[in-house]
Amino acid sequence: MSSAAEIQRKIRIEQIRKIRQQEEEARKRLSKIKHKIIVLSGKGGVGKSFITANLAAALAQKGYVVGVFDADIHGPSIPKIFGVHGQTLYAGPGGIMPLLGVGNVRVVSADLMLPSEESALIWRGPLKTGFIRELLSMVNWGEMDFLLVDLPPGTGDEALTIAQLIKDLDGAIIVTTPSDLTRIVVKKAITFCKQLNVDIIGIVNNMCCFICPKCGSKYYIFGKGGADKLTKEMGLRLLGDIPLDPRISEAMDKGVPFVIAFPEAEAAKKLMEIAEKVAEYVEKKPGSGGEEGEGG
Repeated sequence: MSSAAEIQRKIRIEQIRKIRQQEEEARKRLSKIKHKIIVLSGKGGVGKSFITANLAAALAQKGYVVGVFDADIHGPSIPKIFGVHGQTLYAGPGGIMPLLGVGNVRVVSADLMLPSEESALIWRGPLKTGFIRELLSMVNWGEMDFLLVDLPPGTGDEALTIAQLIKDLDGAIIVTTPSDLTRIVVKKAITFCKQLNVDIIGIVNNMCCFICPKCGSKYYIFGKGGADKLTKEMGLRLLGDIPLDPRISEAMDKGVPFVIAFPEAEAAKKLMEIAEKVAEYVEKKPGSGGEEGEGG
């Protein structure tokens, strides 16, 4: 073997060793978290980050210790929703410390590591995979009841990296909208979960309708029936329908989760109900670490 080939072989061995070390450290840190859930869709623009953030805030309001990992590297939204956009993660003796967002939810995102809001991470797959793995190996989440992972659209690098790295995922929440176009694309995310043996907790039908605040009439702006058809086709549970509300955008722009800003809104009540269903699901799951009740 030539000296150049031997050098390349040693470099490759060292790279593999480093990857394995990061994976082991990430799993060690994540082992302190009772329940780990991914939120995905396959389709962009369905409100995954909105659902992730508000379910996290709803669970925190129920007394649980909750964190959100924003795995959407190219289009992170979680920091803005929790009011920590523009702040920076810092490292202490125990690792990178999550920021505490509105509602006492711990937040980690690539957005919190960029010099300005117009900065873009223009990365190919291997860089994204390495970044997620290294970041999770360094974050000091501490002991928590729930970690929700907000995934980007599609079933590519980020989703695959998270699903393979976090071996003990409690399950996935699939986000859809009522349109038939969305139904077709979301089915691919469901297939992704099934092929990787990730349990599916259920489906959230976001933007199901608009309820007129004056007369109470319902308007199905994005169609009707797509989510029901999806659940029947794929044999899954519908966790709930979230109606449109103009105040959702207002709350997110202000950096406050909707369930906190407008708790009496119909959409907020539905989100709280879904959070309760999620908590019940994971705590009844065989082998679950959550044997304590609400706020445990």
